[in-house]
Amino acid sequence: MPTDVDAIRLDKWLWAARFYKSRSLATDAINGGKVHVNGQRTKAAKEIKIGAEITISKNSYSWDITVTALTAQRRSTKDAVLLYQEAPESHAKRQLQIQSEREQKELLGFSGIDHKPNKKERRLIHRFKQE
Repeated sequence: MPTDVDAIRLDKWLWAARFYKSRSLATDAINGGKVHVNGQRTKAAKEIKIGAEITISKNSYSWDITVTALTAQRRSTKDAVLLYQEAPESHAKRQLQIQSEREQKELLGFSGIDHKPNKKERRLIHRFKQE
């Protein structure tokens, strides 16, 4: 993917690389200390260039990436993964964490589908609490 610009705002790049669904979510993550550039806490307006190392913490997962391309437009997922290169250790660690969470869910028998009680179930719950 060709580079569109020389430098771009960090929040805009995170949005374009599809780490966050909106720029405001990216800005909130940056301000909350979930994103570090070259090992330093930063601001959303920070201009990043190719070669910058970014650490992103999101939903108990972590990415250690190096910026390989810049773009000001959000593109498809296939194009977005060309904007960065993830460290192999980071990828392996995240995959191991995902696998352990799957095993834990299976072990606990968690179906993942929870529903709001219907009228009959609410009556039974109410009766149980009254006794």
